Amino acid sequence: MADLKTVASYYDAMSARITAGMLNDNGIPAAVFGDNSSYVCLNYVKPVEVRVNAEDYDAAMQLLAQSETETPEEAGTPEELE
Repeated sequence: MADLKTVASYYDAMSARITAGMLNDNGIPAAVFGDNSSYVCLNYVKPVEVRVNAEDYDAAMQLLAQSETETPEEAGTPEELE
């Protein structure tokens, strides 16, 4: 089994899925773990984690850091992204 490392944790599954999708779109295989473990009605919320293979960890962290500092203008217009 592959050695997986957590690159991000969220308290909502949608944010985790968006992050995993962004990583996958950039060639870094990523998966969401624990998206069915949030029991809001019980006032207990376990973080939803995004994990990557250990060998992709540094590249994933760099990409996530870059995406956090990038402004919408730097990301390009919708036409440029197509």
